[in-house]
Amino acid sequence: MRILIAENDLASRKFLYKYLSSYGECDITIDGIEAVDAFIMALEEGNPYDLICLDTMMPKLGGTRALKAIRDVEKQKGIEDDRQVKIIVTTALNNTTKACPSFDTGCEAYTVKPIDEEKFADVLKEFGLLEKCHK
Repeated sequence: MRILIAENDLASRKFLYKYLSSYGECDITIDGIEAVDAFIMALEEGNPYDLICLDTMMPKLGGTRALKAIRDVEKQKGIEDDRQVKIIVTTALNNTTKACPSFDTGCEAYTVKPIDEEKFADVLKEFGLLEKCHK
């Protein structure tokens, strides 16, 4: 599985990398612009991401706007809904109303930091991503 971690907080970035690297190859970006650029580059290389973990509050381009940009690129390239990258929004805000705009923009799930590893693994199973793992 190929994973993009878009997270500006060092501790969260390290945790996600350590946790998700057991599931596959991880790339890291620290802001929304880098995340969108990495997503486009992966598509152009023919090696797209299976999963993106996208922080809601990042510098330069916030997570919700980055999410919209990623979904817009997929739409422009004619990528069908069932072939789109799975996106999990991560947030330090323990408030579901703050995560709701992300669902309108196209995320499949969100998780509140600190991340519960067991619940996160359940989401990966639900997405069918664990079958793509390099264990």
